Parts: sequence; structure tokens; C-alpha cells
Amino acid sequence: MAGTGGTPGTPRVLRAMNDRAALDLLLAHGPLSRTRIGKLTGLSKPTASQLLARLEAAGLVVVTGTSEGRPGPNAQLYALNPAAAHAAGLDVTPERILAAVADITGRTVGTYEIPNPGRRPARPVVRQVTDALDGAVKAAGLTRDDIRRLVIGTPGAFDPNTGRLRYASHLPGWHSPTLLDELAAALPMPVEYENDVNLVAVAEQRLGAARGHGDFVLLWNEGGLGAALVLGGRLHRGWTGGAGEVGFLPVPGAPLVRQVTKANSGGYQELAGSQAIPALARELGVQGIPTGPYTEVAATLLARAAEAYDSTARNGDDPHRHLLHTYATRLATGLASLVSVLDPELVVLSGTSLTSGGETLRALVQAELAELAAARPRLVIGDVREHPVLRGALESALATTRDEVFDTSR
Repeated sequence: MAGTGGTPGTPRVLRAMNDRAALDLLLAHGPLSRTRIGKLTGLSKPTASQLLARLEAAGLVVVTGTSEGRPGPNAQLYALNPAAAHAAGLDVTPERILAAVADITGRTVGTYEIPNPGRRPARPVVRQVTDALDGAVKAAGLTRDDIRRLVIGTPGAFDPNTGRLRYASHLPGWHSPTLLDELAAALPMPVEYENDVNLVAVAEQRLGAARGHGDFVLLWNEGGLGAALVLGGRLHRGWTGGAGEVGFLPVPGAPLVRQVTKANSGGYQELAGSQAIPALARELGVQGIPTGPYTEVAATLLARAAEAYDSTARNGDDPHRHLLHTYATRLATGLASLVSVLDPELVVLSGTSLTSGGETLRALVQAELAELAAARPRLVIGDVREHPVLRGALESALATTRDEVFDTSR
């Protein structure tokens, strides 16, 4: 077992391996009896009893009740102790910071949101982060010192070579060369930073549509257009952390965008990003276009188009049909380049501008992609819809926290 001290095969190591197996079973299945844990792990009843006594003494499991509905005496049920450890996640956008705390079981126990209106941050970034975290910690009834690890999700990526945020010029206040050092000094727990779309992929891989898949691409379209690349079960981040910044990809059908980092845009973003959907709808004669933030307008238009597409299948001149067809072609144009190079087994469509089109949009993109690329990945809609960036941040923080807490050899 990786990270376990001692010599492989010694009683100490074997006990730690059995402990971890039992803890993982409780995490996956919920409360279990001693007999059931013994059957699932292959341990004898005495060994399973010793294991549970050891984990209970360590504060990792608790007795939650007894089994019912079976002949004979009711058996005690054991579960993970939710208070054994806590981790936190932050989802950062130009408009707000959303923070959450989860216990070791993965249950969210506290959330807090700080709005950030305007192009200039109302307060320094370090203060924003600590205030958001403290709000979630307080909502959970905890203190900062109770948090084992924090994962922060942002647009773009922090360059591992320089420590500066790249590919996210629209995120005000986050580009100081000393920001990571300042945050490390202000926070008592280890802090990790990850691209927001990568965290959506983590959520889908652990909880959603990509479970069981080692090679997949996640295409995200909400505030920006991006992708996450998972190869051999691992995120591919690239040399500067910029792998997956597909909004900058030059594509047919859109003028070349030069100085893309200054423009914070590129061909694929201009062709198929959320901000292009209202303009496309007007161009095609769609009536009743709502007003508001372009991400919300785009999601509303695509949901309406999908509904109208299904109910007016025989009316080839309906502008909603044209909107959905044209948008599907635009999406497939950029996806064709990705799948031709990566040849993934699965493509997950996520973000409100993709999920709002539902199965109708997915099927149209699948058909268009079959015409444009030799590879034939299966397209699916993401399952994690509620705050997927934040959920991915929590899952990432919890994975490392569990590795630390569940290692009973230390």
C-alpha cells in the first residue's frame, strides 16, 4: 500500500492494509455489520472484530445502530466517523467565491458565498479567500484548524514554473507573483490549486458520467469554453497547466484571433462559447430572446431550442431547429480536433450551455462528430449538475485527506 510505513508483509503493514480496505468499504456502502465487513474483506470474525475495535479506538468508525429484520440477535452496524476529518473547497469566478466544507464521508456540512461585483475586487484576494473559507467553516460549526486540506478551483491555471495564474486575465486580483506565498502564510492547512474544468472532470470521474473510464475528455461551456483531458486515469495538465484551454483553439468558421491571451479568447470560444449563442439566435430569427447574463441567456435559448426541436420535427424551417443544428456543428468542429489527437473512449458534455440542450443537443453533436472525425468516442451528458467545480474541489481535497487519515500505520 502506497505511503504505508514498515516492511511489506509484516503484521503492521497487513493490519494497515486491512484497515484501509474496511474503511473504503464503509465509505462506499455506508453502515455495515462486523459479519458483512468480514465477508467483503475475506477476514475471519475474530480478525474483523479486532479491526473494528482498533478503528473505533482511533476515532475512525462509530457504532450507528443495529441491523433489523433478520432472525437472531440484531448486529451492531459500524460507519465512518464523520468527525474524523474535514476538507474544504473553493470555486472562484469573477463574480463570486463559493466555499464549502465536507466531512470525511463526503457530506457537505457548511457553505458560504462571497459576491465580487465589478471588474476590481472589493477586497484583497487573500481576504476574499479567508473570509469565504471562514464563512463555510463557521456554517459547519468548526474552526480553521479543523480543516485538513483546501483545494481552490479557478479559471486558467497557476504555472508550476512561475507560480503565476495564466489563461485567466478576466479574474481580477489573482495575478500577483506573490499571491500563493501570501495565501500559504494566511492559511494553516495545505492548499492546492486546480483549474476549474479539471475539477469538474474529477467530480464526473468520482461521482458521475465518467466513473470507470480511464480516458475521457470533458468539454465545458458556461462562463468560458474549456476542456479537461484525463489519460490513463490521470489529469493531463501540460507544461504550464494550460492543457485543455481549448477556447483558444483556432477553428474553421471563426476568424483567427491573434494575441489570444490579451484578448482572453480564441477561435473556438468565438465560434461556440456561450456568448456566441444569443448572437447566433438573433441571426437565425429566433424570437423572444431574453435579457440577462449571457450564460443564463444561452442556457435558456438552448433549452427552448431542444424542446422546440422535439415538438416541431417536421418543420424544417423553424429557427430553433436551425439554432440547435448550427450550434451542434460548431461544437463538433472543435471537438473533432480533440478526438482526432487524443482518441478518447468518452466525451462528457458539461456546463449549462451544453447540459441545457439535453439529449437532443448531445445526439446532434454525436452525429456531426461522426462526420468530422475518424475517431468514434461516445458522447454523454455530465451527471454532476449542482456546483460541479466546487464538488470536484471537495472530492480532490477529500481524496488526499482520506489517504492521510486512513493510514493507520503511522
